[in-house]
Amino acid sequence: MVYLMDKIKEVMEKIGALDQESMRLARERQDTLTKPQRSLGILEDLSVKVAGITGNFMPEVKDKVIITMAGDHGAAVSAYPQEVTPQMVYNFLRGGAGINVLARHIGARVVVVDMGVAADIEPHQNLVVKKIAYGTANMTGGPAMSYEDAKKSIEAGIEVLESEIEKGVDIVGTGDMGIGNTTPSSAVVSFMTGQEVEKVTGRGTGLDDEGLERKMGVIKRALEVNKPNREDAIDILAKIGGFEIGGMAGVMLAAASRKIPVVIDGFISGAAALIAYDLKPMVKDYLIASHLSVESGHRAILDYIGLEPLFDLKMRLGEGTGAAIAMGIVEASCKILQEMATFEEAGVAEKEGKG
Repeated sequence: MVYLMDKIKEVMEKIGALDQESMRLARERQDTLTKPQRSLGILEDLSVKVAGITGNFMPEVKDKVIITMAGDHGAAVSAYPQEVTPQMVYNFLRGGAGINVLARHIGARVVVVDMGVAADIEPHQNLVVKKIAYGTANMTGGPAMSYEDAKKSIEAGIEVLESEIEKGVDIVGTGDMGIGNTTPSSAVVSFMTGQEVEKVTGRGTGLDDEGLERKMGVIKRALEVNKPNREDAIDILAKIGGFEIGGMAGVMLAAASRKIPVVIDGFISGAAALIAYDLKPMVKDYLIASHLSVESGHRAILDYIGLEPLFDLKMRLGEGTGAAIAMGIVEASCKILQEMATFEEAGVAEKEGKG
């Protein structure tokens, strides 16, 4: 492993195994609740996982946060112009985007982070500025960013999560915004999972056949020109990634180090999860995959890390929208564990024998 900045290394060293005793107690309680054992399926498993993450066999999910990171890309292939990125950031800040609606629905706050938008965003109380540059460089001509900037992007994500902890974070979701960001994400996914570019490259915001061919050509050129080091996730991020991808990876690592469950959104969050997982495989235990994105490479990400999505609603918006919906499911699972009566408390007879 190439030398890591102290901040990243320090955070990774704090990521440990799940609390087995809390998981045992949570499972034990689930098995005494007024229902046939395992009849709530994955809802039961989720609560047990959150117990293991938090070290609390009766975990509470009250302070919910979605961190939506925005950045632009030098090698963007998209049906939309790059000006849409800052326009959507303003939409987030005004509360008018899909993520705002769904966050309000589940009672989560949205933290918008400028990781590298190719424009200056006016100051706003809900905007965190961690701008590393005005978009990445064109990765078909060389690295998307310097190795130093790749580390800075991960560090920025760590800093954002740690500053939010002061306001209260029981669970965090990752989201993204960046026109053309499925292009670097597909490059990262293809390179890290070993899947062919054609298999993990989708239409993004709605490319036609010609646009899709152009996008795959850009990805192949970027991989050929840059030749990332497969043994160094930061080198991969630097050469073919994006600032928001690094930032979300930092959020995941920091949350895991603080025993906070992380709900990852779709394809772009998944690319960030690959970076985080490669840096510290144990982070996997702290990740909850919200949904299966329509983007063709998302399944390859989840299979590589070893995660199962909670649902498939044919979504591909990003922003953290899938994570917000899933967060409500995670909260429901923990409420079942906390609030449902046991057979003894309810005075309900348990089943007899093994029939």
